[in-house]
Amino acid sequence: MDTPEVNTQNVVKPTTEKKAKRKFKMPSAFSILFGIVVIVALLTWLIPSGQYDLDADGQPIAGTYHRVEKVQEVESEDGTIEEVDTRSGLWEIAQAPIRGTIDAIDVVLFVIVIGGFLNVTMKSGALDAAIGRVVKKLKGKEKWLIPILMTIFAIGGTTYGMQEETIAFYALVMPIMVAAGYNGMVAALTIILGAGVGVLGSTVNPFSTGIASGFAEISIGDGIIWRLLILIASLVVSIIFVMRYAAKVKHGEYKDDVAIKTNELATVSSEVPEFTGKRKAIMAVFALTFVIMIISVIPWSAKFGITIFEDFNTWLTGLPVVGGLVGAMIPLGDWRLMELSMLFFVSSIIIGVIHRHHYIDNFIDGAKDLLSVALIIGVARGISVVMTDGQIMDTIINAGEQILYAVPGFILPVITFIVYLPLSFLVPSTSGLATLTMPILAPLADFASIDRSLIVTAFATSAGVINLIAPTVGSVMGGLALAGVPYNKFLKRVWPVILAITLISIAVLLIAVLF
Repeated sequence: MDTPEVNTQNVVKPTTEKKAKRKFKMPSAFSILFGIVVIVALLTWLIPSGQYDLDADGQPIAGTYHRVEKVQEVESEDGTIEEVDTRSGLWEIAQAPIRGTIDAIDVVLFVIVIGGFLNVTMKSGALDAAIGRVVKKLKGKEKWLIPILMTIFAIGGTTYGMQEETIAFYALVMPIMVAAGYNGMVAALTIILGAGVGVLGSTVNPFSTGIASGFAEISIGDGIIWRLLILIASLVVSIIFVMRYAAKVKHGEYKDDVAIKTNELATVSSEVPEFTGKRKAIMAVFALTFVIMIISVIPWSAKFGITIFEDFNTWLTGLPVVGGLVGAMIPLGDWRLMELSMLFFVSSIIIGVIHRHHYIDNFIDGAKDLLSVALIIGVARGISVVMTDGQIMDTIINAGEQILYAVPGFILPVITFIVYLPLSFLVPSTSGLATLTMPILAPLADFASIDRSLIVTAFATSAGVINLIAPTVGSVMGGLALAGVPYNKFLKRVWPVILAITLISIAVLLIAVLF
């Protein structure tokens, strides 16, 4: 007797295997920020509304906070009296990201232009070629690559937030380090700490200090001396740390710090573009752009009484014919985000003319790469919009003011630094975090009689510390994967220098308060 055929495709097979547990995935910055929008909208119903009296400059006056009603009678333009409900509903929640983007349009445009500028530069191969030239020149003296490369990466980090871009340099740096008797950990530490310390000591980094300063309503040049001090001290400590580790590796220690074999590391391609005359010219324009940016944001006249740039501007714009051609130029030292956007846009055009290769496409692609950052800024700003419209912003600031009465005002920057450590982990976007928090924390500095720039500096350094070790940072995790370095090994080796950098940052903040 024949056995009937069984359709095995429709038979549910018993299994003893357990379903794989879903791993926790960190929510995106968009998800976190929009969730905060919803929470803040709810708080407009729960937190009492209130206002400060404002001075002539539009700044809140300490001790003048007073409660206001949730539903208010407001006189319209035609003279009629209307009731206005300050509490937020679904309509206000849906509008918040849109209104936030409009409110922060200067910052959003700046980020997009920066993205175009950086991509035009990167597509030329000039930056890769420049670093490749440095590596080639130091063949046989590889130990000096550590301080030189770390300094270069730090300059990139402190000027334009170079961090994610460092992924491309592992293919160049790793084979050199291995050939010199080091390992993948040395390459990873050189790149991660170099760029990370630069971002931490963000002198003029537009994505952290620039955006934070904008929403703190100060110049990006305010507090630059203290950030420079943190940058230099942290970089020196980091270089010493990496060079000591590298020396121990060369003497046979730490053999288990890298998961892949040395010969596998050595096979990584180290091809770099040729450093041609065109690429030299592009790097000159690239460097000059950031030099101009630094000079343009330092308040020479207001802070230091130096009027050379104002005098030059007056002379130039006053010349017959030439002055008309130049137009209503703003002197260096008084530039804000609009002028900086213009600077990077013009520089990108000059680089595009030199490179002569798909400038428009490269600029647009770069702008698209940072569109997510721009949108994050809009969503984050939407939170402030909801808080302001709900008139709970001043209530929250007043709560902070009351806390200041209980603690010495001079430790506010340190408290701010500590507060930003968990916030930077939860909100992995520095630009989004700055947009979200600066409207609240910056005014607290006024009540403590300290400079708002110290709050900005505390934010930048704290976020920078977290970005050195957080598993949510793509440049860290991607770099470690390329170098074959397990994350737990990285943390085990790097924690002493992270602690040292943290203490340096806190010490500088305390010193800055005294001056």
